[in-house]
Amino acid sequence: MAHEILIVDDEPDIRMLIEGILSDEGYETRVAASADTALAAFRARRPSLVILDVWLQGSDMDGLAILQAMKAEEPSVPVVMISGHGTIETAVAALQHGAYDFIEKPFQADRLLVIVRRALEASRLARENEELRIKAGQDTELYGNSAQIAAVRNQIEKVAPTGSRVLISGGPGSGKEVAARMIHARSKREDGPFVALNCATLAPGRFEEELFGLEGGTEGVGRRTGVLERAHGGTLLLDEVADMPLETQGKIVRALQDQTFERLGGDARVKVDVRVLATTNRDLQAEIMAGRFREDLYYRLVVVPLRMPALRERRDDIPGLAAMFLRRAAEMAGLPTRELSPDAVAALQAYDWPGNVRELRNLMERVLIMQPGSSQEPIRADMLPSTVGESAPALLKFDASTDVMALPLREARDLFETQYLQAQLLRFGGNISRTALFVGMERSALHRKLKQLGVTSEERGAG
Repeated sequence: MAHEILIVDDEPDIRMLIEGILSDEGYETRVAASADTALAAFRARRPSLVILDVWLQGSDMDGLAILQAMKAEEPSVPVVMISGHGTIETAVAALQHGAYDFIEKPFQADRLLVIVRRALEASRLARENEELRIKAGQDTELYGNSAQIAAVRNQIEKVAPTGSRVLISGGPGSGKEVAARMIHARSKREDGPFVALNCATLAPGRFEEELFGLEGGTEGVGRRTGVLERAHGGTLLLDEVADMPLETQGKIVRALQDQTFERLGGDARVKVDVRVLATTNRDLQAEIMAGRFREDLYYRLVVVPLRMPALRERRDDIPGLAAMFLRRAAEMAGLPTRELSPDAVAALQAYDWPGNVRELRNLMERVLIMQPGSSQEPIRADMLPSTVGESAPALLKFDASTDVMALPLREARDLFETQYLQAQLLRFGGNISRTALFVGMERSALHRKLKQLGVTSEERGAG
């Protein structure tokens, strides 16, 4: 998406010259000839960058005063000062008040473009660094090779460039925000901001201020931009949107419809260009029936639905994810990494993971730090928490000293094979084909063996 640059100069020829130079390079532009129109344009919609003349004839404020006002309201917008009567003192004052650079008139077009590109790049890097500080330690890719997660990645690749709104559903910890960030990163807005509003943690009375911002200007309260305004040119994520109060839901419907809104305490409408994504761990149709979610908002958000599979639906991904999380935890803690034993992997694959990928990541970090033993010793199933161990296949808890020694050889072998195959079926979610591949049997032979051992179709699930 093209960057928008606000040009502020009292000379029409200069405005036209700069506008032409920037337009030829693909930038969008707006112009202002006075302090009042400049601040009004800045407040109506935040530009990506401002080119600001130091001296403005007929205005109550000079360029330095306008610079201070803009920086007080939105420090992240870079401002390049220009002047035909520049002095070292003026340039120093501009830089001290937050200007990115200072250019003397007349200037060469190439020099202006170089400074504009550098200012925009510096702004982008600062924004990315801020996002990384906020989201440190969180994934920005969906990992796994299962058919389920491959289908999600394929959907993201298709919908990301379109600009359509996407409603991402799934259980807590299933990777909904990661999917939203992937959509943004693969969209035409990738150079714009990605702003997330967590509806589940925000107090009900704060929603509208966080969304729309605060006009300020009375009792010492300054203007505060909301997430809709901060996401201009980029993507806004409404995380767990079902927790948004009904009253706020009604107000955001109009903002989504015409991309305009009013700040709290203000009467001027602010126009933005924002792509809105939303996530939910609830059934929004049921929430609509219960009167807790507006139907008109639902249909504005669900242009493209995207469902994140639960981790228990893609058990094939668990070994790789667990190993990756162990490596990351080791790097973060400064510890040597450890391997998982086959019985531990089987136990992890048998567990249902109500907390999904987030729960697996936290568990791997805890096990690495808390479990004793050499880094050369693999992590065994009995080292895992009881909540995971209790769901481990029966084979992993098989007590040979009390059971098998009292049985004839054939019965002991049948008991072992029964528990072994039940464990593998559980590990692979009841999938006969994957189980047969892992244990080294033909699919038809495995069917016969299961029938011979009395393992019913209910026990082994779908093939």
